[in-house]
Amino acid sequence: MKEKVKEYLPFVIFLLVILLLKTFVVTTIRVNGTSMVPTLQSNDIMILDEIHYRFSEVRRFDIVVVAREKNNIIKRVIGLPGEKIEYRDNVLYINDEVVEDIYNSTLQEDFLCILGESEYFVMGDNRADSLDSRMIGPVERNKILGRAIFTIFPFHRWGSPH
Repeated sequence: MKEKVKEYLPFVIFLLVILLLKTFVVTTIRVNGTSMVPTLQSNDIMILDEIHYRFSEVRRFDIVVVAREKNNIIKRVIGLPGEKIEYRDNVLYINDEVVEDIYNSTLQEDFLCILGESEYFVMGDNRADSLDSRMIGPVERNKILGRAIFTIFPFHRWGSPH
């Protein structure tokens, strides 16, 4: 009996570690729709880091997953708490300063939003086809589930999204 336990113990430990990692640290997510094109494609499968933001702040241009009542959404962080976010003539202004937005792949209509102290402004890279903070409003910090850190499928898109 002891020999059987010794033989299978490494496999049991390995499975427990994987289960703990999947439950508390990382999980997989599937991109649904074209709102993040060209950075992400519909049906891309990614690793979602659920622990990173417990130890560090959400940063501008991070790709995050936001909890919604029906379906979670994957978007890029544009505005941080307390900031004034404005698009004017297809140019991004944050607190009245021009910020280069290399992720915007379409023309952007003008808008203005002032964020509260725990609010974030998120947008899809394909602004013409994205349900984001322009429609749903700012996102509270507790609705950000984690950051998308790595594309694992399809294999030809393997790697970190930009």
